[in-house]
Amino acid sequence: MRILEAISQMAGKYFAFWVIGIAIIAYFMPDPFLFLNSYITLLLGVVMFGMGLTLKLVDFKLVASKPLPVIIGVLAQFLIMPLVALAIAVALRLPNELAAGLVLLGSVPGGTASNVMVYLARGNLALSIAMTSLSTLLAPIATPLILLTLAGQWLPVDPIAMFLSIVQVIIIPITLGVLIRRVFPKAVNKSSTVIPLISVVAIIVIVSAVVAANVESIATSGLIIFSAVMLHNLMGLLLGYVTAMLMKLDESKRRAISIEVGMQNSGLGVALSTAHFGPLAALPNVIAAVWHNISGPILATIWSKKPVDLKEDVPVNPIKPQVQKAGNK
Repeated sequence: MRILEAISQMAGKYFAFWVIGIAIIAYFMPDPFLFLNSYITLLLGVVMFGMGLTLKLVDFKLVASKPLPVIIGVLAQFLIMPLVALAIAVALRLPNELAAGLVLLGSVPGGTASNVMVYLARGNLALSIAMTSLSTLLAPIATPLILLTLAGQWLPVDPIAMFLSIVQVIIIPITLGVLIRRVFPKAVNKSSTVIPLISVVAIIVIVSAVVAANVESIATSGLIIFSAVMLHNLMGLLLGYVTAMLMKLDESKRRAISIEVGMQNSGLGVALSTAHFGPLAALPNVIAAVWHNISGPILATIWSKKPVDLKEDVPVNPIKPQVQKAGNK
């Protein structure tokens, strides 16, 4: 078990490097990875099941006790990111599938890697977890409606089918994870340090599959779509912080909302875009899986060196989040 824990910690710590490495290998040698496209939905379900194993009812306590910051953050996430994605897609004149994929990236809920980034950035961890949880629960309704409104101009959107897909790959696995944690808490706690390894492997396999299926598209559109994803992420981080500042929230909450708004569940984006739009639309989400795990740690490192005011209500969490190390999923 200790060996697995050590491997799991290393996998989480160097997640971005693993993703970049497997993406390069899949790009130059795509054939061995092509068959993995059939398992993307299943693999994302595994990641979401791992998330469910870490959730507790107390994680939702903040939504009921102090709902305003959570509501502000989730609204900012589902408004800012899709609209910014739309503006970038139009400004850069992206091809239809890439444009729809970028808007999809902006329409999915927050990624669990954001919780780790908030923790490292000395942000409000309770707010971050509450935002991730709430936005994930709202995703079956919010994501299809946003896509129908903003991306329907490029590709046909079936909101009912997408709703069912999100329930299948997110809600059901998370619910199973929560139930198993409730029934077997001791067993789950003992294995909690190994769960990130499973999630990291799943995400790496997803990235390799999509890169292998899009070698030609990456060669022709790689630079422009990387620029679009990078700009989308940076604008989300900035506008999330500005929104929290305008609402006069304290510094710890500003950091949490900034990171939550800027980092999406790119794994869900890959699964949905592959299933409903085609493999090319998954490309922005694959690039996001890499870039978010570069920009997030950089920002967290900068903020970690600038402590928030001790008078501010920053929750002290003695246990560093584990599963969320598994990348931007």
